[in-house]
Amino acid sequence: MNHATSIPRWEHFDHMADIGVRGFGATREQAFEQAAVALCAVIADPVNVAPREAVAIECEAPDEELLLAEWLNALVFEMSTRKMLFSRFVVRFEGTRLAGEAWGEGVDSSRHHPAVEVKGATYTELKVSRQQDGTWVAQCVVDV
Repeated sequence: MNHATSIPRWEHFDHMADIGVRGFGATREQAFEQAAVALCAVIADPVNVAPREAVAIECEAPDEELLLAEWLNALVFEMSTRKMLFSRFVVRFEGTRLAGEAWGEGVDSSRHHPAVEVKGATYTELKVSRQQDGTWVAQCVVDV
């Protein structure tokens, strides 16, 4: 296994007018956590978001790909209703359920410079898989 590729990381990818988010990790949990960072990085640089307050998030779906969409949509909902941004995440799987926490703080436009509003995660290019090198990838396109 190439250890350089198993470092948790995230990236964006172009998809017409929307934005793709992709998380990588040595575990499925890390890939979901990094996909969440990528989602939040569409809005603001996560480096500028202090992990001051924890929000518990639980969701359930019949498979891991739908669970990724549920997780990301739960984050969009929490950011919208709480007027928060998140920068740190922990994910645990319990069968078809995800129990996680998101840490962040209230939106401060002068410091966070929010770029766009994410409307939600879509099923477009939705994929959760383990690559040949053992790295997990979790991705989808988000509607902005």
